[in-house]
Amino acid sequence: MPADQQTVLDEILLSDLYNDPYPIYRRLRAQAPVAWVPAANRYLVTRYDDIVHLERNPEIFSANEHGSLMTRIMGHTLLRKDGDAHRRERAAAEAPMRPRTVKHHWLPLFQRNADDLIDEFAGDGTADLFQQFAGPLAARNLALVLGLRDALDTDMQRWSQAMMDGGGNYADDPVVWQRADTAAAEIDDAVYAAVRHARRQPDESVISAMVHAPDPLTIDEIRANVKVFVGGGLNEPRDSICVATWAVLTHPTIRAEVEADPARWRAVFEEAIRWVAPIGMYPREVTRTVELGGVTLEPGSRIGVCLGSANRDETVFERPDEFDINRANKAHIAFGGGPHFCLGTWVARAQVAQVALPTLFRRLPGLRLSDTEEVRLGGWVFRGLLNLPVSWTV
Repeated sequence: MPADQQTVLDEILLSDLYNDPYPIYRRLRAQAPVAWVPAANRYLVTRYDDIVHLERNPEIFSANEHGSLMTRIMGHTLLRKDGDAHRRERAAAEAPMRPRTVKHHWLPLFQRNADDLIDEFAGDGTADLFQQFAGPLAARNLALVLGLRDALDTDMQRWSQAMMDGGGNYADDPVVWQRADTAAAEIDDAVYAAVRHARRQPDESVISAMVHAPDPLTIDEIRANVKVFVGGGLNEPRDSICVATWAVLTHPTIRAEVEADPARWRAVFEEAIRWVAPIGMYPREVTRTVELGGVTLEPGSRIGVCLGSANRDETVFERPDEFDINRANKAHIAFGGGPHFCLGTWVARAQVAQVALPTLFRRLPGLRLSDTEEVRLGGWVFRGLLNLPVSWTV
């Protein structure tokens, strides 16, 4: 790599990626699609085709990264395992999140939760939907699906943020580690109580499924995997609700289309997670010498799989920076790919596209962005809105 190009990469800061990673990704895709970025302490992989390739070859690009930040705070989760070990834990957890169970068991409960939350502020005429709707709804729904019967919305949101911050703590901030460790201990206590209940009274929850699987998971395996579900299973629906709502409110033509045909909310959801991928980057580790994107990677090389970049790859998506629910190519990879394709995909689609979005626009007439407060975004490992101030007609 030319010295001047490496100098440019050396100048990339985590703060720049947090504020707005897309200009950086655009430059990397064009000039250095597999680039060693010192601030991230890994090679960032930014092109769509390279990411699809590596996900199809997990024996070379392993999820079991040594020294993983996620493993440090959560334990050895299924997201950091490959092969039979991964398949065993995934199989134990997946039944409650299959489409049929989501449709017949969880969907009515998600709708009840959405209506209950909107009831609390519908008469006010203003709200921050991030704080008052999207976050609490994602938290409440996830607690139900996991079987964390005694966890409050506030607990779930605090735990999730701490897990996400820890998993993305590439700056090695000790305050972030302390917050993550505290949350991890509290999740362990909640899981222990849920496991005891599930052993006495099996139900449709993920924890119950893991307890009663043909090859049951140990308590340590359940605790680790609940942490990863809390970390990723709350922010993705929360952030996609906010991004999708913001997008529709700023695109009047799209708003008219979906309000005329509610079936189009599914397209809004899928485009929202392409446009701003909630899980923007995750790690992999190279197991043998391999070439990727014109770069030779040696065993042990750490890479960052940048979904947020791949989903805006101009060689795959026309006008990738625009929000367009009618684009010809809808093949985003916001849910990842290969053996690690997101286990909660159908849960996310149901609670966002079938419940949250249509319910918000139906129940809050004249919904519009605040005239006095700006919408803020942040993040690159996880990215989404930080607030969503709105008003409507009472």
